[in-house]
Amino acid sequence: MVIDMQRRSLLATPALLLGAPASAQGTRTLSIGVAAPVTTMDPHFHDAAPNKGLASHIFDGLTDLDERSRVIPALAESWERVEDKRWRFRLRRGVRFHDGQDFTAEDVVASIARTGRVPNAIAPFTTYTRSIETVRVIDPHTVEIVTKVVEPLTPGNMAQVKILPRRIAESATTEEFNRGTAAIGTGPFRLVSHAQSAVTELARHEGYWGEKPHWERVSYRPITGAGPRMAALLAGDVQLVDAVPSGDLERLRGERDVAISETVGLRLIYLWLDRRSAERTAAITGPNGEALARNPLDDRRVRQALSISINRQAIVDRILQGAAVPTGQFMPPGGVSHDPARPVIGFAPDRARALLAEAGYPNGLRLTLNGPTDRYLNGGQVMQAIGQMWQRVGIRTSVEPQPWNLFAGRLNQGNYSVALGGVGNASGDSSLALRIVAASFAPDRGFGTLNYGRYSNPSLDALIERAVSEPDDTRREALLREAVGAAMDDVALIPLHIQKNIWATRRGLTYTARADEQTRAWLVRPGAA
Repeated sequence: MVIDMQRRSLLATPALLLGAPASAQGTRTLSIGVAAPVTTMDPHFHDAAPNKGLASHIFDGLTDLDERSRVIPALAESWERVEDKRWRFRLRRGVRFHDGQDFTAEDVVASIARTGRVPNAIAPFTTYTRSIETVRVIDPHTVEIVTKVVEPLTPGNMAQVKILPRRIAESATTEEFNRGTAAIGTGPFRLVSHAQSAVTELARHEGYWGEKPHWERVSYRPITGAGPRMAALLAGDVQLVDAVPSGDLERLRGERDVAISETVGLRLIYLWLDRRSAERTAAITGPNGEALARNPLDDRRVRQALSISINRQAIVDRILQGAAVPTGQFMPPGGVSHDPARPVIGFAPDRARALLAEAGYPNGLRLTLNGPTDRYLNGGQVMQAIGQMWQRVGIRTSVEPQPWNLFAGRLNQGNYSVALGGVGNASGDSSLALRIVAASFAPDRGFGTLNYGRYSNPSLDALIERAVSEPDDTRREALLREAVGAAMDDVALIPLHIQKNIWATRRGLTYTARADEQTRAWLVRPGAA
């Protein structure tokens, strides 16, 4: 099968925008306010949507994903599977990096290789390259990828691996990316300046291979507080914001100077559970603070009790005001591998109390629930609501919300027992989520890269490996559903809801809402006033 599509259309005709800020020289500048700050400028260090959203301005992959996460061409103009485990990508000619260097197949080989050797990566990109056996240069504009197993998602995986100049891929450190000296790509914008948790300034790459973006300059600002972020939009200090709070939607829809763009996303919000040790966990004790002989989370009955004592529909209705879909699996209704026979997990507090007693905790437990305040929709309020629900079944809960940067920096340290997380199904089905949060931790193979609780189930691992390598779409979906069912029945994690992705723009602008949550400047277009 050969895939050959037209290059992505980046922007409509660049008409001047009513109300858009401009310098005295008439520079078209877009100011964006985002809820979650980036944790790194290294495109291979931390696989998180805020990082990938900013990186997409500077770097390209061989492929990209459209607004519904369908694979489209980028640096590769076409690709084909020549054998079950052999893919051939034909590269775009005439592409240059921001430093003027020609893009060739050598850069692809070096960039893919780099994903497996980034020191101390928080969530490594080996998820997308773990199945690759070899990457070979056929000629300057053709590369061949051979996989260890049948890997039908290879084209989509290549959307997540950003391509760097060979010299940078082979030698640059994460610190050099964060300083900006190594942040050189082929993307529509080049990096001007970056400061951790502060404004990132971008300038249009005049030599970009695709359509020239409308915006000459972009200011990418983290505004983690929802109130200040909405105030900045209403004041005109920024022209686009992401993660619009559900409580502000009705008011914003009534503002004549604001437009809303939304879509049901592919991100599952869930709780992950510490299973690093069967003997202990950092933040769970007996009801009076006494040490326990075993980690309660090692008992499926305790995990199930935690899950069924959560009223998911109430959280969606009252805390999120309809800006999410309650769930008991990875994908939303209608999505590939969503199982309509698997209902939303029911609210059963009496059964939860009975399960705790059966597990040997008739007087309950005491635990700490951690999570980021500025990463997921109303995350702090969601955690508080869960804590209150757990209190009612005898689980004395302390909620400790933290800023995303602080929370993310401690993810791999084993300090959390129960934590709020999110996983985006960028593959368009359940395969990516299964591979990175439900499979055993094996980052060198690209499995369990976001499995911070270190859940491990060998039989589930085998089922996941079968599912993700099945080339037949019908059989693959059946295997994915089976794997999802096995993970949920064992309470590998506690699914909560699937977010809607909501942006707001100033009047005169439109934004194309994306299922993957990424905020991209070139998708902001002049529109109807």
